Amino acid sequence: MMEKEYTGIIVEESFDDNRILNQYDITKVRISGHASPKDRWHLYQVNVSKEEIYSLAEHMIDIWYNHFWKGTHVIAVFTGNHIFEFDYNNKDTWKAALDYGRSVSVPEEQLDFPIQGY
Repeated sequence: MMEKEYTGIIVEESFDDNRILNQYDITKVRISGHASPKDRWHLYQVNVSKEEIYSLAEHMIDIWYNHFWKGTHVIAVFTGNHIFEFDYNNKDTWKAALDYGRSVSVPEEQLDFPIQGY
């Protein structure tokens, strides 16, 4: 059995089929507070293995990212199987992830990669 050493936040709307969520160890669920249902995000805090993180990337659509952390080590997974690893406490290591996120029009305020859950 794979060790689920990472915690992460995944957004249901980022997947081609939301049934993929059935595969993950979900520890919290939050729905964003937007007034319009079509603008709401369904956010899931999960415990996952590194292998699960990499397989998750194959099912992402549109302009999204999901991110995972173990201590201050962060893995950000963007649509198209673009995966970046960096140290949360060393902002210099964020450059590749930030540059890629900006290049695909992820809003700046969403490129914060919080590691304390939600």
